[in-house]
Amino acid sequence: MNLSDVKSAKRLDPPKIVVYGGPKVGKSTFGAGAPGPVFIPLEEGLCNIDVPAFPLCTKWGEVQDAIGELGSQEHAYRTVIVDSLDWLEPVIWAHVCENARVSSIEEVGGGFGKGYVEAGAVWRDFLAGMDWLRAKGMTPILICHAEVRKVDQPDAAPYEMASLKLHKRSLALVQEWADVIGYAKHGVHVSESKGDFGKKTTKAMATGKRELCVDHHPAYVSGNRYGIRGTLPLDWAAFSAALTAARS
Repeated sequence: MNLSDVKSAKRLDPPKIVVYGGPKVGKSTFGAGAPGPVFIPLEEGLCNIDVPAFPLCTKWGEVQDAIGELGSQEHAYRTVIVDSLDWLEPVIWAHVCENARVSSIEEVGGGFGKGYVEAGAVWRDFLAGMDWLRAKGMTPILICHAEVRKVDQPDAAPYEMASLKLHKRSLALVQEWADVIGYAKHGVHVSESKGDFGKKTTKAMATGKRELCVDHHPAYVSGNRYGIRGTLPLDWAAFSAALTAARS
């Protein structure tokens, strides 16, 4: 190792993408719009989308097999979509429990959170599998549902924000892994009006648009490593254009 080995760390590898949000907002449709998509499904929900997909995976070994096929066989698929992470999590827990010969993740290793530590090792294997496919030129898109969580701050009042519907250990691993975390939501227009006695009334109306928030925001977990700003349409073409512009 010497100074002649020092080169720019910037590369144009496929982005590692996480998209999460409420039900029926269009997360799977976003993934289906990516180039050459193939789904690894862990929940029913693709019946109305004409897209290539492996059979429904209900065991960890089946997820491993799907990743192994994509990594070892010749094919034309360019994007792998895992749908969804919050359905993958109980599959991972069941695998950990089976190995430990217990019935609950809380019982693994005698308790005290050891089961979640064991599950973390399986999560790392899964994310390593996504990195393997990425190294072969595939773009990984991991889909997840959302939940609202309380955020405690040492220097301010607590508040609530939308986050991925995962255990805190697996959530931390996924967040660290991702290049892009996008929060998918329905567009909302909020208006205020004055009623009787000057009382303010707030109304929220859907705009009909579906949005993908990829910039940092205190109301939800989101962000990216490319400097993409603001909110985009929940559409692969719009996201791809923003990514290309940011990279250039």
